Amino acid sequence: MSELSDLINQRYGFQSSNDLATELPNSNATLQTTSSTINEILDRRSHRQYTDEPISEEILDTLLACAQSAPTKSNLQQYSIIVVSDSAQRQRLAEHCPKTPQLFQCPVFIVFCADMKRNQRIAEMKLHQHNNNNLDSFVNAVIDAAMAMQCFISAAESLGLGCAAISEIRDNIEKTSEILALPASVFPIAGLTLGKPASAGFINQRLAPNIVIHRDHYDDTTLEENIEAYDARRHSIFPIPDARQILVEKYGIAEHYTWSEQTARQLSIPERPNLYRYLTEKGFDLRSNNETRKN
Repeated sequence: MSELSDLINQRYGFQSSNDLATELPNSNATLQTTSSTINEILDRRSHRQYTDEPISEEILDTLLACAQSAPTKSNLQQYSIIVVSDSAQRQRLAEHCPKTPQLFQCPVFIVFCADMKRNQRIAEMKLHQHNNNNLDSFVNAVIDAAMAMQCFISAAESLGLGCAAISEIRDNIEKTSEILALPASVFPIAGLTLGKPASAGFINQRLAPNIVIHRDHYDDTTLEENIEAYDARRHSIFPIPDARQILVEKYGIAEHYTWSEQTARQLSIPERPNLYRYLTEKGFDLRSNNETRKN
């Protein structure tokens, strides 16, 4: 079996090249690659604990340049990146992210933000009206920020560094915005921890291609059986202990607790119900252009 097949198998939790051939009907089990980028992406691991080794400014600046090399809608570049170096400010953020202690402990913490304010100011500078504060621009700004973050992650991991995206900063998004002094039309999509990994980390098995990849049209007719197979495969590698089952006060302790049960439980309770109110108060108009004109 090739190195590439090994990497793909471990990403999905398949046990052999035969499984790979079954799940990837268009693949060639003998496919070889010399692309270090492909190998590094397939081998990427979750890293949430870091050593005390500092990250030099030269490396950080290079990684930030990689982030800014990401694709961006119409070259509008509707994102901002905040590097949080001040320890007191980090501590304040950490107090509102109790499930993410590495936020304070990591050598570098960064917040990626969707940003419409910059272009609104540029329109004013050029004496033009900014008439695109709408749902489409909101989506574009979020995607711009997300792609910049992924380019940062890929570049960092190519240097042997580890990263973890932190969505918890949106749990108390008002406090996060206050601490970071975010103005109207700017909001945080995610934080990112960065450092030298303290351990080898682990590979998180993803859903099989026959669940995620569709050809020509969307088709989930075999979803139930495919999810059952994924649950079994993942459970054999990383069984979730009773202590990590969620919402046990509502659902109890499950005898057989799988990824799909965890996912269904998590999504049964509304998360961040204040987000819409926060965004509208921050000046985001989440309507289409036609809806905006009608009102």
